Amino acid sequence: MRVKIFLAALALCAAFLLKPVLFPGPELRVEIPEGSGASSTAALLAREQVISSPLAFKILAKVSGSEHRLIPGVYLLKKGMGSFESLRRIREGRSERAKIVIPEGFMAAQIALRLEASGVCPAQDFLKYVRANNLEGYLFPATYSLDQGLDAQEAAHRMHERFRRAVEPEFSSSPQKRFTLAQALALASIVQREARRSSEMPMIAAVYINRLNRRMRLQADPTVQYALGRESGEWKKELSRADLKLFSKYNTYEYYGLPPGPICSPGLEAFQAVLSPAQTDAIYFVADNAGGHIFSRTNEEHSAARIRIRRETRRSKRQ
Repeated sequence: MRVKIFLAALALCAAFLLKPVLFPGPELRVEIPEGSGASSTAALLAREQVISSPLAFKILAKVSGSEHRLIPGVYLLKKGMGSFESLRRIREGRSERAKIVIPEGFMAAQIALRLEASGVCPAQDFLKYVRANNLEGYLFPATYSLDQGLDAQEAAHRMHERFRRAVEPEFSSSPQKRFTLAQALALASIVQREARRSSEMPMIAAVYINRLNRRMRLQADPTVQYALGRESGEWKKELSRADLKLFSKYNTYEYYGLPPGPICSPGLEAFQAVLSPAQTDAIYFVADNAGGHIFSRTNEEHSAARIRIRRETRRSKRQ
């Protein structure tokens, strides 16, 4: 009896599904929401004119064992494609995905703009969710494959999950007891923006820790740049004297201690540098002309280094 029912179902499917589509229509994007079953998916595909018979789609999903294996996402389908091909794509998860590269040192506003430019989700929705849940810095920089039209909350959730898997174990296994996770992350975000070479990160981390130990202001340019570009996603290159007087808790020229939170999403190396800083008495550093920094222990050494860099810069311009 079951065999007869099965054969009848196959015959019905063949009648509706296996006839060739000689003139398929234009392409269109169809989003299959989370939790969609065969019935709701069939109704959606029928409304978009991808299939002609919701019943045939549901029968095919049933007999092929795909009824509960439909993968949500945004799919590039065609009108008149038919149930067989559309079901195959949705069952295999062949959705239209965007490859998103989130570099180390991006602030949330930059990530939001990149997601919007790739068609993943509106920048405003993403940034609103990140701010509401204090996720600045907790979105791990990596390469992601995300469905176009993905919910902003889901996009942020995936980046935060990568952060939890990559960063939290490093913090848990570290012997240091000075910083909380939030404090370590805030300092790591500054190190990420300051470092021109990853090999210098432990030294830069050590300089800022030494300043904290001496009750000195951090005087980190990236914190002011973040305060100025937090909404626009831009890092101002040259800071003015007026910028350094900006009224903001993120301005470490005016306020002591760490900023209220991270200023960007640091990479794992920057975070590790904070947990295991270099052993040094240096409390100053200045960018050199070779893509690195010169570190100094005293203000006199620091002033001499700055003068030397300025001379080298002028000489290079003349040449």
